[in-house]
Amino acid sequence: FFLCMLRAVRSLSSLTRRMGEVEARIQTKLTEVFSPEHLEVLNESSGHNVPKGSETHFKVIVVSKQFEGKPLLERHRLVNAALEDEFQPKGTVHALSINSKTPEQWEKNSTVGKSPPCLGGSKA
Repeated sequence: FFLCMLRAVRSLSSLTRRMGEVEARIQTKLTEVFSPEHLEVLNESSGHNVPKGSETHFKVIVVSKQFEGKPLLERHRLVNAALEDEFQPKGTVHALSINSKTPEQWEKNSTVGKSPPCLGGSKA
């Protein structure tokens, strides 16, 4: 039993090490605010014209009971408010794609569209 627990802790800590600082903060904030049934935080910066290892472009998938009865725009405002300090100029986040669903919506359709390719930025 203890050996299994030790392996699980090591696995979790290696996963945490690979997650960037900003990504981890986004994960923590969304978890604290929404108590989601499902949460994914995807750093999509590598698909954009930014330096390697950047944390500037993210996609979040948040499934929470707190979205029940709220229109999409209000859900997005809630997510943006929860992450306010992560956005430029205070933080490093330049772009955020939000997929916010209720548990019922997620159960019916857990498909999330692929992000579009980067079309902007300088090539410098």
